[in-house]
Amino acid sequence: MARTHVDVTRREDGTIRIDADPDPVAGSAAQDDEVAGDPDFTRAVLDVAGAVLTWPVLGAPGPPSAEVHDSGRAQQWLWALYGERVATAVHDRTAAEPHGVRVAANPTDLAGSAARLALGHWAARWWPASYPDGIPALEQDVLGLELAALTHRCQQLFDDEGDQPDDCTAELIEEHRDALDPLIQWWRAAPQSADTARHLESVLRLIDHAADTIGLDGPVLRHLRSSLDQRRPAGVPVDPGSLFARHGGGYALAAGEQLVAGGRVIARGQGCNDWRRYPPGLVDAAEDAVSWTARALGARRRIEVEVVAHTAAPSAGAPLVAEVHVNGGGPNRVPLTRTDDRWTGRADLDPGLLGGTAPPRIEVGVLLPGFDPGPFEAGPFEPGSGSDPVPGADRVRVARDAIRALARRRLNAAAERLTYDPPPYDVSWGPFLAETVAAGPTGEDY
Repeated sequence: MARTHVDVTRREDGTIRIDADPDPVAGSAAQDDEVAGDPDFTRAVLDVAGAVLTWPVLGAPGPPSAEVHDSGRAQQWLWALYGERVATAVHDRTAAEPHGVRVAANPTDLAGSAARLALGHWAARWWPASYPDGIPALEQDVLGLELAALTHRCQQLFDDEGDQPDDCTAELIEEHRDALDPLIQWWRAAPQSADTARHLESVLRLIDHAADTIGLDGPVLRHLRSSLDQRRPAGVPVDPGSLFARHGGGYALAAGEQLVAGGRVIARGQGCNDWRRYPPGLVDAAEDAVSWTARALGARRRIEVEVVAHTAAPSAGAPLVAEVHVNGGGPNRVPLTRTDDRWTGRADLDPGLLGGTAPPRIEVGVLLPGFDPGPFEAGPFEPGSGSDPVPGADRVRVARDAIRALARRRLNAAAERLTYDPPPYDVSWGPFLAETVAAGPTGEDY
């Protein structure tokens, strides 16, 4: 683990904050500075008994920060996650006046598993799948089953109160059980590297134990049990990507036609692709996925919006919209419809907004009403911090670029582990099976 100390502080409202202290030699400080302002897609989060745990995905692996709202419930896992000193400090802060103390955090097996579980939930929500950027989507059934295995391994973090949405082993197994047979085939076919074989077997045995503990049953789970009871044969290696059905197989960018023929082009440009404003699986994560054209059609003024669709985007039923601001004015909503590989929409605008001789200032974003948290607002700049203030939109753009770079590094690491056994890596931040599938030959053709 890269961090060795935490600050434990009791706040005025009674909550207790555990702040992880970055190791200055870990090499992540520059990355942390780049994403100052902390957009939520740069954090891996886990809801556990009595607390919320948070890890920075762009930093080095280490113990999480925590917001403890029920220290009594949290005591069941604090010692196993951070070590005895931190658990004692949290207990002592519960009845003390608001103040803090710095204590050593001991690396534990639970800390590594919890970090991996949180990162898996992050990948399910924020993985930047993009055709133009060459970042393949993750097979969600494979990721879901590994999350089920990790949730079972981390059961000490959860209790029976029912307010922890990340304690969902049974739901994950039921939802993603279609991937179990392909995973068994992959394991029995002798993966190219011994590390991948061990990884597969660990996930499958955890799922089997979880299903037995919870009381789940069915043909595929019985097949899993019988397969694990047998000696694994020395099969022929296979391409894992060929074992799993890909959503949107054969996806490619269609040339398409202009939404409107004729008319005078007033302006055109790229919009903002803020991942926070819509659920995963709707829009390609590329920075230039949103484009727009403003036209004059006689006395009318029209805005046309095109958005590159995610490979798994539904063809209907998602009320995605584009939000258009002209010269800083109020929002104009443009409904979008999925057509082939694009979301497209058009709407008439007030001619007065696009009149005059000066080029209009048009801002276009894409969002899902009811899901959208609103534009990102960076925290206040603190004088003397050693860097210039960065506008919120620029911070988010820098963070998105850093996340894309992270995804590429992880895919490269997964490709290495697919073909041979490189040196050991930090288990909490290592490749997921879904990343290994995406990094294989089929994934490279994405």
